[in-house]
Amino acid sequence: MNEDTLVQYSVDRAIARIALDSPRNRNALSTALVRQLNDALSKAAADDGVRAVELTHTGTTFCAGADLSEASQGGMASSTQRVIALLRSIVALPKPVVGSIDGHVRAGGLGLVGACDIVLAGPASTFAFTEVRLGLAPAMISLTTLPRMDPRAASRYYLTGETFDAPAAARIGLVTEAVDDIDAGTMAVLDALRAASPQGLRETKPLLTPAILAGFDSRAIELAELSARLFGSAEAAEGMAAFLAKRRPAWVAQ
Repeated sequence: MNEDTLVQYSVDRAIARIALDSPRNRNALSTALVRQLNDALSKAAADDGVRAVELTHTGTTFCAGADLSEASQGGMASSTQRVIALLRSIVALPKPVVGSIDGHVRAGGLGLVGACDIVLAGPASTFAFTEVRLGLAPAMISLTTLPRMDPRAASRYYLTGETFDAPAAARIGLVTEAVDDIDAGTMAVLDALRAASPQGLRETKPLLTPAILAGFDSRAIELAELSARLFGSAEAAEGMAAFLAKRRPAWVAQ
């Protein structure tokens, strides 16, 4: 049976547009979506006619993070390894990646945001590191988000799981800019990249990414193992069950 298409791919005037297109589960990082997103990124990297990548979404959610329906069935070790490899591939892609977001971003979806080189967020965007409310920790995505964020803000939002908007995301460094018109804002950045030399872009991006890639090289295995261990814990099982049932988890203080 053919796999559903969960990621759209097209090219327009030297820009590859990759859109997450799995609205039924809020563009969660299912096994199939991660596989298709990796394939699309590889396709863009190999195309000499592509100068940069736009990473965007359909629907009202950019990415909800892990697919909790898969996670609740256990066996997250291979999934965490796939996600960490995906994040590294975005950072290491030999072409700029522009995130264009006008929707909700949660948990692992923030890892994608941090991995992009430039991120624009529209007025419908909201963000939350919700892991602590599920008995988890933002372990793997710390590799792409901590290098971008103000440390005090990271402490607050990592530890509370609070929701914040696009202007706040821009103030703390998680996104590049909050824009009133996501289409116009994105087009302005993409047109600037179209005006840039392919060689210039290819040689400039590696100047920006060594510290993040070094973090992957030194801590990726450790953080993937931590994430897998937490997903297999009793507290995470309760947190995911509560989320799927739309109820409060047992540990919420009354």
